[in-house]
Amino acid sequence: MTQTRARAERGGRSDDRGSARSEVRQVIDDLRHDIEAGEQHWFLSLLTAVRNWPLPAEQVDGREYCYLVGGEAFDWLLLADRLLAEVADLVPADESETLLFHERLPIELSESEFQQLLGAKYKAHLNFVYGVRVESAILLAAAEEVRKSYTAGRIWENGHVDQEAFSNIYGKPFDELLWEFRREKNVSDEEWLSLTELSEWRYWLFQYRVKNCDPARVASDTRKGLTFLQRFERPRPTA
Repeated sequence: MTQTRARAERGGRSDDRGSARSEVRQVIDDLRHDIEAGEQHWFLSLLTAVRNWPLPAEQVDGREYCYLVGGEAFDWLLLADRLLAEVADLVPADESETLLFHERLPIELSESEFQQLLGAKYKAHLNFVYGVRVESAILLAAAEEVRKSYTAGRIWENGHVDQEAFSNIYGKPFDELLWEFRREKNVSDEEWLSLTELSEWRYWLFQYRVKNCDPARVASDTRKGLTFLQRFERPRPTA
């Protein structure tokens, strides 16, 4: 059983679950009302709903949503996906798709405005950016460096690229780290991680790297990850 699923089951007790569901319904109703009123752009209403959202995780129509990865990293776009499904009839499809699939905001917002709209969830949003997205980019950048070194030496060992990239960053091979993650988080030994578990895995790697690696190396690898992300991202109004 994953940590997310365990939290969902613990949160499924009696009055607590009823109260949370009531809050969820109120947030969704308020979102619909605000968009229908038309007093502000729908995205501002969406961010208000994101700020007021009460649940760290939930299951909807058989799909598992984990908004708070590792109890610390907030995936606001996943929550936006959930909320926009509730008001799809009120929001232009091209704008919502651009937000969800290309992560481009439909209106211009400064970072300070975005922070104010997210409220207390902003810090957890930054945890997700650095702990999940940047950590993924660090691994991709490391794998690219390994491939280049193989190409330069005319050596082709595709099966070893990921193993070497993990060893270069974390000081341990992929298999050993995955075993530690599964043991610590009580994740099943199935061959593939679910999408929810994959985010948990990346955030766990981030925490492992910060805890066990040299601080100067941590900072250097983080800069590499940010640079790698910037290569593939179009400029956006905010991060």
